[in-house]
Amino acid sequence: MGDKSEKAEYDIIINPKARSGRGEMVWKKLEPELKKRRVSYRSYMTERRKHARKIAESITSDGREHILVVLGGDGTVNEVINGIRSPGKITLGYIPIGSSNDFARGLGIPKDPDRAFDIILAPKKVVHMDLGILTGMGKERRFAVSAGIGFDAAVCHEVCISRWKTILNRIGLGKLSYAAVALNRLRKDRPVTVKVRFPDGEEKIFKKTYFAAFMNLPYEGGGFKFCPEASAEDGLLDVVILHGVSVPKIIFLLPLAFSGKHVGFKGVNIMKCEKIQIRASRACPLHTDGEPGFLRKEIAVHIMEERMKVITG
Repeated sequence: MGDKSEKAEYDIIINPKARSGRGEMVWKKLEPELKKRRVSYRSYMTERRKHARKIAESITSDGREHILVVLGGDGTVNEVINGIRSPGKITLGYIPIGSSNDFARGLGIPKDPDRAFDIILAPKKVVHMDLGILTGMGKERRFAVSAGIGFDAAVCHEVCISRWKTILNRIGLGKLSYAAVALNRLRKDRPVTVKVRFPDGEEKIFKKTYFAAFMNLPYEGGGFKFCPEASAEDGLLDVVILHGVSVPKIIFLLPLAFSGKHVGFKGVNIMKCEKIQIRASRACPLHTDGEPGFLRKEIAVHIMEERMKVITG
């Protein structure tokens, strides 16, 4: 624990195991700098999955304004935003340590921890960020980057337990674990038929659907730019649905998606909306910010009314 003063300016949540232990190494380097600069702070080390959520909930349970700093990956950010009591009273700073870092990439936060640290201590830009909510079977989960159902969620599930992520993290190529797993999933996953319902009551049927992703930021899955025009401040979700295409065409489209050049191809539908409902022909995997959820056949996704302030690059 750092300075335990009640006047702490920063509450810092650290995932020491992020990126195969790099989180702890970075914190050991940054903490002496905080003390050198006489910055008032309190620090909290996560000890297990979902611990960051409990820490954030405890910090924000007083209903007061806080500056929360997250040192970890996208999964740690997701846990934190799900623990925050009143997002509108929170200013979030982020030091990216994870392998995908889509939160940082989408907001222009430097991937270098030292630069991100300096920006937090001397903010030049703060955005008022939308947060999404995915609901399935009565359970809600917030997301900052994206949520998804189908193929992309299945990839996220497998990456969480894949040896590829550990191996590639060690050589600094962790984000490629998503691409490696995606190619493997294409051999296993069967597409589904989905019915999409919009706020005005309009319904559309998409046959042979591989996935639907609900994007708050342009990137997911370690740099796939699925929705190049997605903005965290427009009050809208960018929804991409991949349907009616062959596996060879998906293999062709995936590399293009790193630069957003998949947009416009037949079978890639992108739309903007405040909320949306999806019903699939069978239960499919879900994810929020890459964190796996239970299989669901029907879900609803919408933007929260309350926004959260985020320090960006």
